Amino acid sequence: MKIDVILGLQWGDEGKGKIVDFLATRYDIVARFQGGPNAGHTLKFDGKKYVLHTIPSGIFRESLINLIGNGVVIDPITLVKELKSVEDAGVEYRHRLLISRKAHLILPTHRYLDLASESAKGKEKIGSTLKGIGPTYMDKTGRNGLRFGDIQSPNFLQKYEALKAKHLTLLNLYPEVAFDLEQEEARWMACVESLRELQQVDGEYYLNQALDSGKRVLAEGAQGAMLDIDFGTYPYVTSSNTVTAGVCSGLGVAPQRIGEVIGIAKAYCTRVGAGPFPTEQDNETGEFLRKEGGEFGATTGRPRRCGWLDVPQLRYTIMLNGVTQIALTKIDVLNSLAEVPYAVNYRVDGVETGQVPYDLCDTDVAPAYETAPGWQQSLDGITDYEKMPAEARHYIGLLETALGVRISIISTGPERQELVLR
Repeated sequence: MKIDVILGLQWGDEGKGKIVDFLATRYDIVARFQGGPNAGHTLKFDGKKYVLHTIPSGIFRESLINLIGNGVVIDPITLVKELKSVEDAGVEYRHRLLISRKAHLILPTHRYLDLASESAKGKEKIGSTLKGIGPTYMDKTGRNGLRFGDIQSPNFLQKYEALKAKHLTLLNLYPEVAFDLEQEEARWMACVESLRELQQVDGEYYLNQALDSGKRVLAEGAQGAMLDIDFGTYPYVTSSNTVTAGVCSGLGVAPQRIGEVIGIAKAYCTRVGAGPFPTEQDNETGEFLRKEGGEFGATTGRPRRCGWLDVPQLRYTIMLNGVTQIALTKIDVLNSLAEVPYAVNYRVDGVETGQVPYDLCDTDVAPAYETAPGWQQSLDGITDYEKMPAEARHYIGLLETALGVRISIISTGPERQELVLR
């Protein structure tokens, strides 16, 4: 069997949680392959909203196995809080949630370092979520990290204290910031104790054996491809590989195991925090999109920056990820518009190009827009593509032609059932 992949094609917040939740019924296992509690996957069904930060989005589907892969970084405090919310929703998870022993742990001092480092940057802040993600991945690549499997080690406390001591030394490089380490450490240790009951696995063996036995696996990404540490809008990126290649290193599966790659894109664009955003509308239009789309970060609550759909950017991430089909979300946000603009190319130094420049931070990019006629009507209750307004189908057709990939799923609202399948 192949492992199918679902990931974001923009700057995150594309609606991956809802699509994973919908597709999960076709699979036996959903596995998160990177990121950490800086992600927020929102699911809405039966009139209730749930936000997951670490747990895969298949957890609400009975009998489905959910694996937190080795490429994920885990904050025990966040995970315990999340488990409580899942439990409160009446979901039995203990026999269905597995954690790779090789996943790295976020320590309180990682969050402390994140806060101190970001504060010291002043106007040069990158917009960190302050969840300790960057410092944790730095320790991982620096070969100093503490892994989930270590909580069962008789030397766990010694390993913890050694890493904590290193962090305290590093903190001397930064101006002082308010952080109650003693209190956070006590919470963290209590949460680690409760997590000892969860099932740990060697994720790479578990998944490969599952695929060999005919199990269907869906790999779930966090953030979006434009936040990839190598190919995103560096340095305003996350600390992991958010593209399809990250599935191989984040779960321990070979490239030839990859099957379908489902890319998620909004019908417009958003971004949280600092960094380049060519089609941003920092005006009344952006405010309209923010209000209509409820564009506030699921993790931070920060208002998202909003703008028009960016075809050159999407072609770039489709290329990087080997996307085989697209799920287009939040098309309903555009319902009332008479015209729907979208960027077809960039103008750089007077020359029109379809390529994303090496460094969007230092390149003056002017998007070249085209417009499609709006449909100016509600999409509520529509589940048949042919029953969508002709103008909405025209817009989708224009995007398919421009992107060269089939749009197979269209989300027309936040609820689980508000989908059009093609």
